[in-house]
Amino acid sequence: MADSSFDIVSKVERQEVDNALNQAAKEISQRYDFKGVGASIGWSGEKIEIRANAEERVRAVLDIFQSKLVKRGISLKALDVGEPQSSGKEYKLFASLQEGISQDNAKKVAKVIRDEGPKGVKAQVQGDELRVSSKSRDALQEVISLLKGKDFDFAMQFVNYR
Repeated sequence: MADSSFDIVSKVERQEVDNALNQAAKEISQRYDFKGVGASIGWSGEKIEIRANAEERVRAVLDIFQSKLVKRGISLKALDVGEPQSSGKEYKLFASLQEGISQDNAKKVAKVIRDEGPKGVKAQVQGDELRVSSKSRDALQEVISLLKGKDFDFAMQFVNYR
């Protein structure tokens, strides 16, 4: 019997992020407390740029955007937010999306699987993802529930379960 396996990846669906961004922009344009403060949110290349005339307004826009991301099922761990920067009369804040599992994080996950997971489960790093394989599908299910119970500092999804 062949080994069963699944991949652990860290990917963000760009369309969902775009939808959340558009929803946040629409809410900002309609809300009374954002009238006349120059608040905006949008793409700036690969980053998300948030602007407003005060630091607390920038943080409020970020809060709205984060709530829209959560409603669309995107983990906030995938969002890397910088500090607000003053430029002239307005404040800017840049946020970027993190995709892929770094080598260090992949090693941490593999160590958790080795130390706490069931016997006979192998984890190997493949580029920016991690393949977990075993002869037993039940052992793979155990690994998935084990990893969901842990709190890693990056978003992870389980794909290609076969």
